[in-house]
Amino acid sequence: MSLETRTVRRIAKLARIGLSDQECEAMRQELSGILGWVEQLNEVDITDVPPMIGTGLAMPRLREDAVTDGDKRDAVLSNAPDSVGPYFTVPKVVE
Repeated sequence: MSLETRTVRRIAKLARIGLSDQECEAMRQELSGILGWVEQLNEVDITDVPPMIGTGLAMPRLREDAVTDGDKRDAVLSNAPDSVGPYFTVPKVVE
């Protein structure tokens, strides 16, 4: 598949990339090559290939969800430059 220069310029604009005319042509060729490889993948026969998702392998054991280092509010607030009660205070940012 071959991309038009106009399409490459639109992609560059969406990605907020400034391209010169020479860079645009190089990018057009590179993207066209990538799309060519993707088109080749579409030609591969995968009718007898099982999906990779849910292969039947045992799920890894997950650790129990438990609090291991909580309840240190006073220690955390001691690092703050300013606090009121159990809260950090920050400068006002909205007028």
